[in-house]
Amino acid sequence: MGRTADFAGIAALDPGPVLNALPDPVLAVTAEHELLFVNPAAEQFFGAGAGHLRGLGLKALIPADSPIFALIRQAFADGASVSEHGVVIETPRTGLRDVTARAAPLADLVVLSLTEHSIASRIDRQLVHRGAARSLSAMAAMLAHEVKNPLSGIRGAAQLLEQNAPAEDRQLTRLIYEEADRICALVDRMEMFADGGPIERGPVNIHEVLDRVRLLAESGFGRHVRFVERYDPSLPPVDGHRDQLIQAVLNLVKNACEAVPVAGGEVTLSTRYEHGVRFAVAGPRARTRLPLVIGIEDNGGGIPDDIRPHSFEPFVTSKPGGGGLGLAMVAKIVGDHGGVVDLESRPGRTVARLLLPMTAATADPGGED
Repeated sequence: MGRTADFAGIAALDPGPVLNALPDPVLAVTAEHELLFVNPAAEQFFGAGAGHLRGLGLKALIPADSPIFALIRQAFADGASVSEHGVVIETPRTGLRDVTARAAPLADLVVLSLTEHSIASRIDRQLVHRGAARSLSAMAAMLAHEVKNPLSGIRGAAQLLEQNAPAEDRQLTRLIYEEADRICALVDRMEMFADGGPIERGPVNIHEVLDRVRLLAESGFGRHVRFVERYDPSLPPVDGHRDQLIQAVLNLVKNACEAVPVAGGEVTLSTRYEHGVRFAVAGPRARTRLPLVIGIEDNGGGIPDDIRPHSFEPFVTSKPGGGGLGLAMVAKIVGDHGGVVDLESRPGRTVARLLLPMTAATADPGGED
C-alpha cells in the first residue's frame, strides 16, 4: 500500500521543476517558432531571463539558416524525435557553441534540447595538455642535469683547442662552442618548465591581470591592435599566482596580436562566470569548480588544421622562427592552477579560454563534492 502511494505521488509530480533541474538548455517551441517555455540552463545559454525569452521568436536567438529549424520542421512533420550532432550556434549573444540538438513533438509544440560538447571536449583536451606539460617538465629536468654540464666541458675544450689550432681549423672549433652555447640556451628556456612543486596561490583580481597585459601589449607588440573589453565586473578573485597568470595571459595575447592583420586587427578580452564546470584534480578534493572564464579572441587567420590538435605541445608552432614553447607554458601554468585551457580556431576567429577556480573564501557552499 505504501509503495502504491509513493508511485501515486510520483505520477502527480509537476514536470516543471524536473525540466528546470536539467543541466542542458530545454525550450518549448511552437510551429511558428515562438518560445513558450525555457529552463534555467536555456536562460544561461542565451544570456537572458525567461521573462524576456518567452514570446520571442527563435530566429531572434539563432540564425535563420541554422539546421535547428529544419530539425523542428521534421519533428512536426514526422511526429517523432529527431536529433543532429555537430550543430554550430554562433551569435554575439551565445558566442560559438557546438551542440547536439534534439527535437521531440509534444502536442502542438516541439521540445528542443541542446547538449553542448565543449565542456567534455575541454576536459579531454586538458588531459592531453597536462600530459604534454608533465612530459616537458621531465624533459627539462633531465636536460638541466644531464646535458648542461657535459656541454660546458665541450665548450671549454673547444676554446682551448682554438688557441693552438691552425687558422683553417679555428672555424670548426668556433662552430663547436657556438653550437654548445645554442644548446645551453635552449636548455635554459626549457628549465622554466621544470616542476618546482606546488605554487603559492592566493586571491588574484583577474581584471588587474588583464589590464597589466593590455598595457604591456599596447606599449609594444600590440600597438597596431584594437583591444575590446567585455568584463563581468562582479567576478570574484581567482585562486592563483598573479605573476604566473600574467605570463600565461601575456603569451596568449601576444599570439593573438601576432595573428591579426595590421589593418583592422582586433583582440577581445573577456571575463564571465560559468556555472556547473568541474574538473578532477590531484589531491584531497575529488573535484574542483572552474567557474571563472577568461577569454582572448582575435580576428586573425586561425590555426592551421594540421597544427590545431597539437597546439599546446612543445615545439609545435606555425610562426616562422617561433620556438613553440609559449602555449606549452600556458598549458603548464593553467594545469598548475588546477584549471582548463581551451582553444577554438577557424579563419577569422580564434578564441583561447582559461577556466580557473575562485578563491575558497568566495566559493559557493557545496562547491566540492
